[in-house]
Parts: sequence; C-alpha cells; structure tokens
Amino acid sequence: MSELRRTPLFDLHRSLGARMVPFGGFEMPVQYEGIKAEHGAVRERAGLFDVSHMGQIHLEGPEAVASAERLVTCPVASLRPGRVRYGVLCNESGGSVDDVTVYRMAEDRLFLCVNASNIDKDRAWIEAHALPGVVVDDRSETTGLIALQGPRSPEVLAPLAEADVAGLKFFRFVETQVAGSPALISRSGYTGSDGYEIYLQADHTADLFQALLDAGRDAGIAPVGLGARDTLRLEAALPLYGHELDDETSPLEAGLQRFVKLDAGGFLGAEALAQQAANGVGKQLVGFELSERGVARADHPLLDASGSPVGRVTSGAPSPTLGTCIGLGYVPPALAAEGAELGVEIRGRRVSARVVATPFYRRPRS
Repeated sequence: MSELRRTPLFDLHRSLGARMVPFGGFEMPVQYEGIKAEHGAVRERAGLFDVSHMGQIHLEGPEAVASAERLVTCPVASLRPGRVRYGVLCNESGGSVDDVTVYRMAEDRLFLCVNASNIDKDRAWIEAHALPGVVVDDRSETTGLIALQGPRSPEVLAPLAEADVAGLKFFRFVETQVAGSPALISRSGYTGSDGYEIYLQADHTADLFQALLDAGRDAGIAPVGLGARDTLRLEAALPLYGHELDDETSPLEAGLQRFVKLDAGGFLGAEALAQQAANGVGKQLVGFELSERGVARADHPLLDASGSPVGRVTSGAPSPTLGTCIGLGYVPPALAAEGAELGVEIRGRRVSARVVATPFYRRPRS
C-alpha cells in the first residue's frame, strides 16, 4: 500500500484536534468537534474546509479552449474569463472519467479542478486527447484550496480580501489578494450553502486557513471535516465520484443532463450519450427517504415492492438538517418517479423507503 500524502494543512489539523483518515490517497480530517455540529455550522453560520487534496490541471495555448470543448460535456467556448462551469469528462462509451469544474482564466488559458483520487488518471486522459500544441500543466502539488461555506461566509472573507467578494456572483471568480496572499476566489462550493473556494500557493494555505478562523470567530466559524462535507453534499444531492459517478456510469444516468451539450456534441462520448438520450437509460439516479428506522449506506441493495433487488444505494446518511435518513441510488427508470415505493436491505431486513425530489435541501434565498 502506498504512503498517504498530506496537504499543507496537516499540522494545523492535528493542532485543532482533528481525527485523520485516509481519503483519495491523502490523510485528511474526518471531523473536529463532531459531524453534526460541523454540519450545523455550515448551514447556520460558516465552516472552513481543507480541500487541497483536489487537483488543478491547466491547459494553455491557442487550442486550449477547443481541447476543453473536446474533453468536457459542458460548453467552454462561450464561457467568459472569470466564470466557472461544471461538466464531466467522458470516455467513448459515455461513462464518466471524472466530474470537474472548468475555470476560464483567459482567451487561451483555463484549468480543470478534478477529484483527488483521479488526478493521475485525468492528467493522462487530458494529455492523450488534447489538441497538438496545448500545454497541459498539472499544478496540484503547488496549489492549496480552502472552502469557506455558510451564510456568514461573505462577512468573514470580505475584510480580508481586496476585491469585492461579497458582490461576486455564483460560479464567477476573481483574482485578488487575501490576507496578503495572491489568490483566486470563486463563489462556489460543494455543500448546498453559500460560500467560496479559494485557490492559492500551497505554502500560503496554512496562514490563510488560520486567518479565516481568526476573522470568523465572532461569526461562529468552525473547521469542518470530510464527515460533514459528505452529509452536506448529500443533502444538496451533489454527486461524489466513485459513488454516483464512475467509468461505467454516464452523466445522463446520474441526472446531469443540464451539464451536457447534447445538441452541440463534439466531445468524447457525445455519440454514446446521444443514443442514450434517444433510447432511454438503463438505470436512473434517484433520491429517497426512509419511511422506517434505519440508515441506508453505500452498496445496500435497493428493492422493489415485492422485495426483489432492483438497484443499489450509492450514498446514504442521516440528514442533520432534515432530521430524516436520506440516500441516493440507482434504480430502473420505471421506479424513478417521485413517490415510488422502494425498500432498502439493511442487515438482512427490508426497510421501507420512497423516492423524493432532489435536492433534499435548498438554501434560503436572500
């Protein structure tokens, strides 16, 4: 087994009392005070995450945008500098190599933020399919990434940033100084709450993390680990690669149609996805809520009304915000309608569940 890698914040996590676990090849904090308390901090106040394990793969040159159009399912040519889009890297059969966010830095320059466990795979895939002359530069090792999430995030970040981050719109970014360090600040996140993702030099990350903790003390900020990050993204019904998405699962099966430029085509896997769109998918991702006591977990069988296995749970947990047990999973399309009755096999027992609308949680709009 290879040795686990560490982010620039490892020592700070230990000093804050974090419990560390393996994740995506890294040693990462799963919790500090506790998952429920950290989850509540993000929904009600502000939470601070280390996401420096994520990868950043830059493309530069006259054909950088054309290469990205060929690689990802979302439109890139129409993306203006300073804006972000979510998309999927697909293989020729329509399966998901990874889900990514695309940052348009300039006319001939952009980068993809990729999942930690897929950095090497994604870099090789991009290098193999980028157009000639495009410089592919993996800056994952030298880039730190902090996520500041929650309704009080703007008041925490604004005093430290030179740019007007409070006025920054969703899925837009600005390059500015934050607490004396050059940084790229994006109004985005993976929690379903308002907030920011902050990219900066790896060796400046610990200082900024501490500066944000200090600045947010009166706002009730809390460091947050992977445990609450998972319950937050589940409430928002956001996919996690390796659970809802993988090389054998298409973005259409995962309910990500709005991030696929089917009409334009031109990307790897477009033909296979067009056939799926025309003929129907064989499985469909749904959200469900348990009607009885129990907790659905990944890989628990999903059952139809007769008790026959029809699919599997991809993610499941108690929802701290809603007070119910929720989950995501794949079922045949005939069982994907809202209100459809399902069962989850938990320790040999059938627990009743029903399909519900997603996301499970929507943040209040100001």
